[in-house]
Amino acid sequence: MTQRLWHQVQAGEDLAPVACPLSTVRLVMAAGANRDFNSIHHDADFARASGAPDSYANTFFLQGLWERCVRAYIGPAGSIRALSGFAMKAFHTPGQTVTVQARVERKWMEGGLGLVEIAIHSRTDAGLTVGPGRVLASLPLR
Repeated sequence: MTQRLWHQVQAGEDLAPVACPLSTVRLVMAAGANRDFNSIHHDADFARASGAPDSYANTFFLQGLWERCVRAYIGPAGSIRALSGFAMKAFHTPGQTVTVQARVERKWMEGGLGLVEIAIHSRTDAGLTVGPGRVLASLPLR
């Protein structure tokens, strides 16, 4: 991973999208990794009995995809300072591919920090699924 510096950022710049195909195995691994053992995240029959169409991805997994998208852009020395507007609008079930898309909305200096505001959302073939939201991040100056 290369390190992007604040002066290299341009408002209006698109971040590289992150696409993640979902499978039951991936959902089980994610639920285990973030210790969310609620059966709706790995048991299709249980999820359907609760009114969902199938087992589905949990919040931490989907937030992790947002972080992956932003982290690839800001690099390891960048810092994610705030996340807002994260609202799940649809189920993310096995067989779907979730794609995170983001764009730099603005950049500015404040308190000696190089800050960027990034507009971000997730989509599947069904349309918008999470967001739209914002991520505030700082990047190294030099």
